[in-house]
Amino acid sequence: MSQKLPYRLRIIIATIMAVLCLGGILGLFYPLPFFDTQIGALLQRLLVDFSISALVLFGAILLMTLLLGRVYCSSLCPLGLFQEFLLLFSRRKMKASKHHAYKYFIAALVFGALIGGTALLLRWLDPYSIFGSAFSGATFGLAWIIIIAILVWSKGRYFCAEICPIGTLLGLISKHSYQQIHIQEEQCISCGLCASACPTGSIDFKNHSVDNETCIKCFRCLSQCHQSALHYGHKQAQKVPFSLIRRQLLIGGGILAIFALAAKSGIDLSKQLIGKIKDKILPPGAQNPDDFANRCLNCNLCVENCPMKIIKKANADCPTVHLEYGDSFCDYDCHKCSEVCPSGAIKRLSLSEKQNTQIGLAHIDESLCVKCGLCVMKCPRQIITKEDGAYPKINSADCIGCGACQSACPVQAISITALNQQKLI
Repeated sequence: MSQKLPYRLRIIIATIMAVLCLGGILGLFYPLPFFDTQIGALLQRLLVDFSISALVLFGAILLMTLLLGRVYCSSLCPLGLFQEFLLLFSRRKMKASKHHAYKYFIAALVFGALIGGTALLLRWLDPYSIFGSAFSGATFGLAWIIIIAILVWSKGRYFCAEICPIGTLLGLISKHSYQQIHIQEEQCISCGLCASACPTGSIDFKNHSVDNETCIKCFRCLSQCHQSALHYGHKQAQKVPFSLIRRQLLIGGGILAIFALAAKSGIDLSKQLIGKIKDKILPPGAQNPDDFANRCLNCNLCVENCPMKIIKKANADCPTVHLEYGDSFCDYDCHKCSEVCPSGAIKRLSLSEKQNTQIGLAHIDESLCVKCGLCVMKCPRQIITKEDGAYPKINSADCIGCGACQSACPVQAISITALNQQKLI
């Protein structure tokens, strides 16, 4: 097999995935399988909205990593694809890096808090959430993108190798993958071309070793080696005598302690987040503030795909996406946000279920109402009635809080209040 073939195949796959990603975020189409394969969202869905399909997808990615290594990071992760794009403009030669144990502590904090009941820490470090947040113009995401761009220029894909909790999880599996990159000493002339091309600093050409835990299987090294000394395939593992090193025991114990502490703290964090969205109207399928506050990853895919532009990004007042009607309303014949949410924060509803999901209640302030009757005409459920000369009346039992009446009112006499629990009526 040609040394350049794996690299070329990987570039083709990554390009296809990048097109699918951009198309989905821009709302041109929604490639469900692509976004459902984002590990942070998959983990969240497994924990909060368990389904066999999510379990199968998660298992498939883990199996793929066990067989092929961290190809997810170089071919499926949107933030990874973005970094690959930046690397096209970098001529900086990379160097072998000393990899540190703090990435395990970061992962323990993030996954511990997730098990504890809140996705808050995952929102901050999940590559998919960072990318989606940046693409939608959120300050948090843009700040991360600037930091990552600087890291790419100076240290290559340092975020993937040393910070990303998803990368750390996959790295532990990739370390024992069936297919690995290795150097054949008898063919290597120690020119260093492979190491200078490696974006994660995983190659120590002087000692003829490759760290397959941090290696993201971008195959740049294979395409650069003129001696065919690098190989991607199965290598018979060398027998290493079992030993317990004191430093490793201490690190392992510290990781377990942080994981347990984060799980306990996650419970407290989840309670603090709930209070900040109690009065916010949430997308149909969000169910209630208690669940949504700790499920939403703020990837903003729903924000970008909402045709009415009423789903707003998280801000200082609300830590999650939420609805703000203003001059618009929730289209009765649309359930796009429910379709695109990959994490289970917005439950997937059929259009019929969405049309019968009560997310709020409309109220009429008779001191402002001019009895024009526009709200009666605009209500998609026809549950607002009005007699001649009288104020309009809303059947609260059948109102879903879509905001169509509020949007139609010329004197702002109608308001929508949020519900503590969405329900099917």
